[in-house]
Amino acid sequence: MKIITYNVNGLRAAVSKGFPEWLNEAQPDVLCLQETKLQPDQYPSEAMEGLGYHSYLFSAQKKGYSGVAILTKREPDHVEYGMGMEIYDQEGRFLRADYGDLSVVSVYHPSGTSGDERQAFKMEWLERFQEYVIRLREERPKLVLCGDYNICHEAIDIHDPVRNANNSGFLPEEREWMSRFLDAGFIDAYRYLHPDGREYTWWSYRFNARAKNKGWRIDYCMVSEAMRPLLKDARILGNVVHSDHCPMLLDLKD
Repeated sequence: MKIITYNVNGLRAAVSKGFPEWLNEAQPDVLCLQETKLQPDQYPSEAMEGLGYHSYLFSAQKKGYSGVAILTKREPDHVEYGMGMEIYDQEGRFLRADYGDLSVVSVYHPSGTSGDERQAFKMEWLERFQEYVIRLREERPKLVLCGDYNICHEAIDIHDPVRNANNSGFLPEEREWMSRFLDAGFIDAYRYLHPDGREYTWWSYRFNARAKNKGWRIDYCMVSEAMRPLLKDARILGNVVHSDHCPMLLDLKD
């Protein structure tokens, strides 16, 4: 199974930049999207028709904001919208599709860059998210948690760890949370398969950052421990350009 996660920073904008053509070429079995920034009735179905995907969207109540989606060739056995927590679900941040004993999640963690209030919201979300997926793992041991985590875990994951040490996304408390999350029985698939890899998934639109490769690795395919034997490959698709993020591919053994 090929799973791709991609923060498109506006699906309609990505479509105008050739997203359907790329998807037709990439042919993932499951595509997890974040920051769709649309309501279900705004989904660009005409552009996506004929690509062979079932589409499931979980949008924010606020228009033009947040939102996650799962596009899948195989119809899931069950789709779960949100985590059952209104304060987070109204922002459209968590969507799960079940295939037999495997569950694939598209998740969009909050950013804290807009100020202290949102940073506090982010830190609270991280704790509630971890509690939720640990409970979920008891029922669904085979978990794939794909998405934009808005955190660089280690210095190797960011182009300038010294100057960014006090910036949201690389704060000590965020990095400590991710360490605890991994210690709780989850695997960063890319880092597991590429322990020395220095690749990024997001670049600022400012200062020509992408051309200079001054980026951050904040998009992840996290998997539960039960998935370890099934990990075949994890690759960052840095040449795909429809967004300020790039996609990441997770390849699972049959």
